[in-house]
Amino acid sequence: MEYSNYLEKKVLCQQQLEEKKLTRTELYHPKPKHSFIKGLFILIIMCLVVTVGFFVFRYYYQNTIKIEAPIENPGPKVVIHLPNGQKVYTYENLLFEKDGKTYYKGERNTIDLTGGTVDYVEWK
Repeated sequence: MEYSNYLEKKVLCQQQLEEKKLTRTELYHPKPKHSFIKGLFILIIMCLVVTVGFFVFRYYYQNTIKIEAPIENPGPKVVIHLPNGQKVYTYENLLFEKDGKTYYKGERNTIDLTGGTVDYVEWK
């Protein structure tokens, strides 16, 4: 009985081999089955790895950037008494003279302080 089953399978395999021109490897070895879930799982894992890598790189890169304020020496503190009675509290190195006029040079503006008297006073 077993021998007859074996012969039937062999004859059937030979017929398939002749009809479709299959190689012995294609005929006797099972074909791999592609799984949609397996591919999706691998894709999700790869996306997670890339995302984590991006954030780790970004965190590391931002922590390596050091922005240091420039070292300034503004000089001694001065008070400028203007002719109209107002006072300007500043530092000596921020004052300069040009064409006989006294100017204050700030971060964003320049103010004409001509006619004011400069007193070296410690202020808060």
